[in-house]
Amino acid sequence: MMKRTILAMAIFSMAIGLHAQKFGHVTSEQLLQAMPEYDSAQQKVQDLQKQYELEIERIQVEINKKIEEFNQTETTMSNLIKEAKASEIQEMQMRLQNFSQTAQQDLQQQSMAMIQPVMDKARAAIDEVAKENGLIYVFDLSQGNPIYFSEESLDLVPLVKAKLGL
Repeated sequence: MMKRTILAMAIFSMAIGLHAQKFGHVTSEQLLQAMPEYDSAQQKVQDLQKQYELEIERIQVEINKKIEEFNQTETTMSNLIKEAKASEIQEMQMRLQNFSQTAQQDLQQQSMAMIQPVMDKARAAIDEVAKENGLIYVFDLSQGNPIYFSEESLDLVPLVKAKLGL
């Protein structure tokens, strides 16, 4: 009997303790998209991507011209010149492939470098709002967790937007 009473009291006190804990949630994608700095960073990344795409296109046009020229004059070339021209075209294609890969890597690095400060600013504001509201956990719904959240969970997006002046 005494064990049951102690067990019941322990479960009751745990339930009270859990009820007093506050949880919040945020949708970081929604928050980032509301920040003007994010739009600016995204635009810079898109501009850089367009530059790379134009350069890739320019190189591809150059390669296509070489191939067309080769095909038109192939019958009049000696074997040595054919081999040299074919080798030149292959080297250009390899350079294009290398440039394309390097451009993609650079684009990813530039994107992170431009967007990371915006993400850090949002994270700092989330941290401040969570502390101000006495929250012990904040879940990011953009990350796919949790599957369920109660109406008692505080939606921080409006509060964080206000903190950021949005």
